[in-house]
Amino acid sequence: MKLLVIGSGGREHALAWKLAQSPRVKKVFVAPGNGGTATEPRVENLALTDIDQLADFCVREDIHLTVVGPEAPLAAGVVDAFRARRLRIWGPTRAAAQLESSKAFAKAFMERNRIPTAQHRTFADAQQAHAYIDAHGAPLVVKADGLAAGKGVVVAQTVEQAHAAVRDMLESNVYGVQHGSDGARVVIEDFLDGEEASFIVLVDGRHVLPLASSQDHKRLRDGDQGPNTGGMGAYSPAPVVTPEVHARVMREIINPTVQAMAAEGHPFSGFLYAGLMIDAHGHARTLEFNCRLGDPETQPILMRLKSDLVEVLDAALDGELDRVELQWDRRTALAVVMAAPGYPEAPRLGDAIQIGVKPDDDLRVFHAGTRLDDGVLRSSGGRVLAVTALGDSVRMAQTRAYDGVRQIAFDGMQFRHDIGHRAIKR
Repeated sequence: MKLLVIGSGGREHALAWKLAQSPRVKKVFVAPGNGGTATEPRVENLALTDIDQLADFCVREDIHLTVVGPEAPLAAGVVDAFRARRLRIWGPTRAAAQLESSKAFAKAFMERNRIPTAQHRTFADAQQAHAYIDAHGAPLVVKADGLAAGKGVVVAQTVEQAHAAVRDMLESNVYGVQHGSDGARVVIEDFLDGEEASFIVLVDGRHVLPLASSQDHKRLRDGDQGPNTGGMGAYSPAPVVTPEVHARVMREIINPTVQAMAAEGHPFSGFLYAGLMIDAHGHARTLEFNCRLGDPETQPILMRLKSDLVEVLDAALDGELDRVELQWDRRTALAVVMAAPGYPEAPRLGDAIQIGVKPDDDLRVFHAGTRLDDGVLRSSGGRVLAVTALGDSVRMAQTRAYDGVRQIAFDGMQFRHDIGHRAIKR
C-alpha cells in the first residue's frame, strides 16, 4: 500500500520513518517533506500543499490512508475535505481541532465541562487586558488565541512582561498568529507551579488508547532559562507520570474531554495531546490541548513504539481502538533539538549542515527544518534536527544522543546540554 503524511517537520520525518517500517507499505509520500524525508528509504517528498490537490493525488495514486502532522491543515479543514471524498485520513475535523486552533474555545470548553485547568480570562480589548494585569499582578501566562507554531505563549514573571506580551499579541502580532474569525484575542491565566508533561492519546471518536508518556523542554537554554520555543528536546517515558497520575489524568481530563466533545457534536478522532502541569501531590491540570502529535515528543515516542503503526491507525479509523494493545521498547528514548542561530525570534536560514552520524537501531537523526539544495543539506527552519537515541536509562539515552550531536555541525547551531535533567534528578 501507499501512504501520505502531510507536513514538513521533525514529527513528519519520524512518522514517515515509522510508517515505512510496516511490511504492508510500499511507499510513504510526505507533502511537502524536508531534507531528511528526501533520503529516507521507501519515502518520497511531494511538492504539494493545496488540500484539493492533495486529495486529487490520493485518488490518483490510490493512497490507503493519510496522516496529518501539523495543526495548520487541521484548522483549515483538511480532514473534512478528505472525508467528503471518502478518503481515509487520520486527524480531527476542523470543528474538533478548535481545541488547539482557539485557546479561548479550549478554555471555555474546559470550564463548562469541569476539566482541571488554570483560572483565566479572555480579552480582545488591549486596555481591558492591561487593566486585568494591573489588578491581578504577576506571575501570569499570556497566550495568543490562534495558531502560533508553539511560540504564542509568554510566561510573565513580572507585570511589565505581561503588559509587553499583550502589546506583542494584540497590537503588533509579533508571533505571526493565525487569528480565528473573532480576530485577535489573548487568554491570560494564572501561573501554575509544578512539572510539565505531555500526555498523548489516540482517539477514534469513542475509544481512547494512550501512547507512552513524554516530557519536553520548552525553554531555549539550559536550566529551563530563556524564551519559550516549540521544544528543545524531549524524552519518553516521563517519570513524573506515575501509574497513579496516569489513571487520574485519564479519569479527570482525557475521558471527560472525549465524552464532552462527542456530546457537543464534535466527536474527536486523531491524536489528542494534553499538555499537563503536575503538582507535588500528583494532581494534574491542563495547560493546553493540541490536536496532533507533539514535536519533539513524537521522535522519542516512535523510537520506543514496537507495534506496526499502520495496523494501529487502520484499527483507529475503523473505530476499533479498544482491540489494540501497543507494544513498547522498555528503554528510554531521548531527543536533543539542534536549532538555527537566532531561534526562536529570528532564525537564520540557509546554513550548510554536515552530519557524520550513521543511523542505527538506537540512534536516529530526524530532520525538521532542512532542505536539499543541489545535493547540499541546508537549514530551512528554526528547529533544524532532533538527534534521538535509546538507552537503558535516561542517563544512557542522554549520553548516546549527545554523542550524536557532537558529530553534527552547522554555523551558529544552538542546543541545550541538559535534556532529561528532571528525570535524572528524580
